[in-house]
Amino acid sequence: MNLFYKKRAVRIPLALLSLLGGVSAVLLMLFQFWVGLFFAVGYALALGMAWKLENDSYQETEKYIETLSYRMKRVGEEALLELPIGIILLNDKHQVEWVNPFISSIFPGESWIGTDLYDMNEDFRQVTKEDNDQDIIILNGRSYKVYYKPEEKLLYLFDVTERVKIQSLYYADRTTIGILLVDNYDELSQTMDDQTRSQMNSLITSLVNEWADEYGIFVKRISSERFLAVFNEETLEQLEKTKFALLDTIRENTAKHTAPLTLSIGVGTGTTSLTELGELAQSSLDLVLGRGGDQVAIKHHDGKLKFFGGKTNPVEKRTRVRARVISHALRDLIQGSDRVFVMGHKMPDMDAIGASIGVRKMARMNGVEGYVVVNFNELDASVNRLMDEVQKDEELYNHMLMPDEALELMTDRSLVVIADTHKPSMVIDERVLDKAQKVVLIDHHRRGEEFINNTVLVYMEPYASSTAELVTELLEYQPKNEKLTMLESTAMLAGIVVDTKSFTLRTGARTFEAASYLRTNGADTVMVQRLLKEDIETYIERSKLIETVEFAGDGEIAIAKGNSGVIHSSVLIAQTADILLTMQGISASFVVAQRNDGKVGISARSLGELNVQVIMEDLGGGGHLTNAACQLQAASVEEAVDMLRNTLNQYVERGNEG
Repeated sequence: MNLFYKKRAVRIPLALLSLLGGVSAVLLMLFQFWVGLFFAVGYALALGMAWKLENDSYQETEKYIETLSYRMKRVGEEALLELPIGIILLNDKHQVEWVNPFISSIFPGESWIGTDLYDMNEDFRQVTKEDNDQDIIILNGRSYKVYYKPEEKLLYLFDVTERVKIQSLYYADRTTIGILLVDNYDELSQTMDDQTRSQMNSLITSLVNEWADEYGIFVKRISSERFLAVFNEETLEQLEKTKFALLDTIRENTAKHTAPLTLSIGVGTGTTSLTELGELAQSSLDLVLGRGGDQVAIKHHDGKLKFFGGKTNPVEKRTRVRARVISHALRDLIQGSDRVFVMGHKMPDMDAIGASIGVRKMARMNGVEGYVVVNFNELDASVNRLMDEVQKDEELYNHMLMPDEALELMTDRSLVVIADTHKPSMVIDERVLDKAQKVVLIDHHRRGEEFINNTVLVYMEPYASSTAELVTELLEYQPKNEKLTMLESTAMLAGIVVDTKSFTLRTGARTFEAASYLRTNGADTVMVQRLLKEDIETYIERSKLIETVEFAGDGEIAIAKGNSGVIHSSVLIAQTADILLTMQGISASFVVAQRNDGKVGISARSLGELNVQVIMEDLGGGGHLTNAACQLQAASVEEAVDMLRNTLNQYVERGNEG
């Protein structure tokens, strides 16, 4: 039909030319008959020849189009039936209505017409979802790339087995770099004689080399305490399956020689750039050391992290020298700022508030205005009692600001100090953090995946009992032009008492030294006890939580839960977990309850046999090996308990590893 119209469109001009030629010939014959006749005959002959040539051309075009249409039809039939492309036609219920011969060749002897698509392969369920993120499935041992057209209910399958194999080989052979660090080597080797030190070096080198030979890893000792390891991603996968057994090997063998050394490993992977792999490996090692050592961190190019190990309590290895260096660096930063703003975590406890008051005092010692950022609407009972005491100190109370007030006073030269957390999502107000040009971080928790990156100074010591202890040590090296007041000392001592459970957990020699320094500066232990007192209602509320206790695992893991819709403070949840841990036969405790921020909180405690830090990290939280917590966006407490039980089961299945 289109060709017909095209022919008419071209022949209309020829008809017009014929008409014009005829009119011209008649006019010429009226004046010059023979000339007009000659013109008419010649014009008719030329027009006839043009008409014939045009007609022949159209005939040839028609034949060509007919031939091409036939060939295209044949090609379509062959593509549909003979090319190695699978085609599946579905109905609205995702049942198979038709398949081409290629699909039948994948499943010889099977007839899929009228059956459910997902009976063919369950992976098709993911492919047909609207938010599909999977396009390769395995059918009878071969890989197929799938294109789904929901409008036509049509699936196309292309065999990409060879491509997948080559891709797998490529990724498996990519280089991976690891840095191995012997924890506490310098400290322990200083107490050894030359012979013992030589034997220990030989033992460590021998164990690492045996491990490297077993897995085909190139290892080079680059210093007394560091090794460089080069291997590929296939080997890395094997090491992950063994959960890096080298950690246990080093720990157990060195313990036999009265020198309990541990190993920390940072691994960089996921890129072909050797420079970037080295940076990823060093970054991973820094992360491991921030978590207490005796662990492995694997950092992928895309930012994903994996942890293994972390089964032992971190051994205290911070020194007075490091505290002095950090204190002097912080002093220089304070003196270079116009104002200092200190901020803890959401729902601050006594440790966060006490440490914040201590840092604010540092600013005052250096002649700089310091402010503590507090959300007065999110304080528990003990912190509220402290605030009642702070109100009696007009100078200190006037330097307690709500986040909006702090934002108004902040300038480009202001310094923001984050205390008792290293997660940006956990600070009292992220706007203060985002606006800050200079950020200092002081924390005693093991470092997690989420971290405040735009810092100019980081002082993270997971070996410390509390952030208040760290701040107390830093205060000792600040200018002595102004002493701590009784209230400031008491607030910091209360922070240490709360986090150590009255000096019973995570308490080292440095903890008592810090407490002694605060007591010397007037800390009131009676006031500490008064601040930490609880009322009868709180005691009854905690008892009701304990009544719900259930046991998991081998019966030594206690799980208590609150009722959905009943709000419990984070402090109460933590206290309940602490009390459960003191009961006979319980080695780990978990308390799950709804918080006043709409989330479901979980407090976890352990005697050390169970790594509650790893369990809480799997749920998006963090903490220490024996003390951790998380907050979940769960629909109910029961849902949160189910999530916890699943995580516990996975933890047990992978052998109590991180």
